Amino acid sequence: MTKNLTMAIDEALLKKARKIAIDRDTTLTGLIRKYLQNLVEQEEKSKAAGIQELFDLFERSEAVVGEKTWTRDDLHER
Repeated sequence: MTKNLTMAIDEALLKKARKIAIDRDTTLTGLIRKYLQNLVEQEEKSKAAGIQELFDLFERSEAVVGEKTWTRDDLHER
């Protein structure tokens, strides 16, 4: 599903952006769409890389967890 977006933009910036769009043989909408698409893809890749880094760290870790000597009630005892 496609949604429309309305925004206010400085006239000089708009004029320069339209020139860039023409130079790239696209529309201003096309430029914005592509920019947002790239932004989302980079964010998703960055998050995935961070998660993978954590998994790698867990696998390389030599930490040893001992036997559990406490109960939930011990932790919440007042």
